[in-house]
This record gives sequence, C-alpha cells and structure tokens, in this order.
Amino acid sequence: MAVSKTLKELTIKNNFMFGAVMCDEENCKEFLEMVLQIPIERVEISKEKSIVYHPEYKGVRLDVFAKDEHHTHYDVEMQATRHPAIGKRARYYHSQIDMELLLSGEEYAKLPNSYVIFICDFDPFGKKKYCYTFANQCLEDKDLNQQDGVVSIFLSTYGENEKEVPQRMVNFLKFVRADLEDSEKDYKDAYVKKLQESIRHVKESREMEERFMLFQEMLREERTEGILFGKAEDVVELLEELGPISDEVREKIMTEKSLETLRKWHKLAAKAESMEEFLKEM
Repeated sequence: MAVSKTLKELTIKNNFMFGAVMCDEENCKEFLEMVLQIPIERVEISKEKSIVYHPEYKGVRLDVFAKDEHHTHYDVEMQATRHPAIGKRARYYHSQIDMELLLSGEEYAKLPNSYVIFICDFDPFGKKKYCYTFANQCLEDKDLNQQDGVVSIFLSTYGENEKEVPQRMVNFLKFVRADLEDSEKDYKDAYVKKLQESIRHVKESREMEERFMLFQEMLREERTEGILFGKAEDVVELLEELGPISDEVREKIMTEKSLETLRKWHKLAAKAESMEEFLKEM
C-alpha cells in the first residue's frame, strides 16, 4: 500500500501540487508558451475543473483546464505513472472538451482548437524524445492536414534529444522528474525558479494544507467506492450465470457498503447451484 505523503513532501509531479501551481494563470500561460512556442496574451483557468479542491466545487479533477484569448482550449494532465492506451486517453479528453461545448449550443464549425497535453514521468512511446506532437494527417498525402484543430502533445521526462527542443523545456522536464531534494536545486532557469517559489507558497499556506487533506480524503473515498463497486459487479456476474436477477436483489447487492458482506456473497454465489439457494443463504 502506498504511503500517504504530507503537503511538504510533494513535488510538482503530484497531481494536487501541479494543479495548485498551474491554477496561477501566469504559471499556466508561461507553460503553454514554452510548449507551443507561441506568444499567448492571457489564459483563463476553469476553476471548477482544477485539482485544487474546495467544498463548493463538484468532484475531483486531475487536470488543468484553460482557454486563451482566441478561445483555444487546453487540457493539461500530469501523468506520474504509466497508464495503458495513453493515446486513447488523449482522445477521450478531446471528446470531453467538444461534448461540453456542443451541449452549450456551439455549432461544429465554431468548435475551437483544442490541445490535450500530457506531462509524462516516463517515455510514452519509447523513442527517447522530450516531446511528441500528434495532429490528424492524411496518409495518402503527408502535406494534407485535416484541419480539425485537434492536437495532442506528450512531454516526456525521459527524453534524450536536447538539441531538438528548447532548453527551457528540457529544464522544466528535468525539474518534473526530480525527487524532493533535487527539485529544490538551482536549475538556472527563470521559469523553474518561478515554479519553485509557487510550490513554496503552496506548502506554507494553511488553506492549501486543508484543501490537500480534503483532497486525500476524497481520493480514499473514491478508492473505497471503486473497490465496493467492483466486488458487487463480481457477485452480480456470478449470479447472472444462475438465472435472472430481480431488480430488488440487484439493487441490494450494488448498494451494499460492507466489503466483508460482499465477499461473503461472492463466495455464496460461486458455490450456489441456483438463485434460490443463493437467496436462502444471503
């Protein structure tokens, strides 16, 4: 079981800390300018989609969601651990951006450009590059772009092609990869220094410490609910092999809050030869 860290033990690769630091619009703007290598006048952070939990916000978000003066939308994700199908994860986040805008009444032609940016503390594609950029392109004609405004960017802390990317990007990614001790050293980079100062400010804030504690509690509750849901589904799956399940029984199983009870029911469902036998011992 992973040991819970205190706020003061976090580095920028922690989702909570990353969200807290990037909720500063200047920090976020400078990050996007570094990655895209274009000037951005201003960015607006969508607080209800940020990692910095506050009781008035609904749900836990593990990303930084922003838009600039041209209405271009950005979803920035910190990925400290490797996940399968990372390309499809990017596709999912793009779809969420589009769906939200379409539901608000936007026409297809008015959909803004969108960027999904993953900061990976691993090499997502194994080519030892600091940056991988993907946009839809015609296979028959490489000069023909679909012009759908969709771009996915994967930054890797395990890149080795320093001469092909800006030095400030390399400095930033080395800072992301660093452990707690190394994350506090001098990287000879103004932006990294600015982020280090922001992190110190977060760690000294009593309000942020309280939010971090609330955030950890929410994650624990989510993990518990996930375990209960998974075990309940296992019970239902076994029972479906025995025959039809009434809505009443299904609801009782799916809403059970005791893991011990669900484990008991799972053993019963595995041994029972009929639905009647299971219900009698339930």
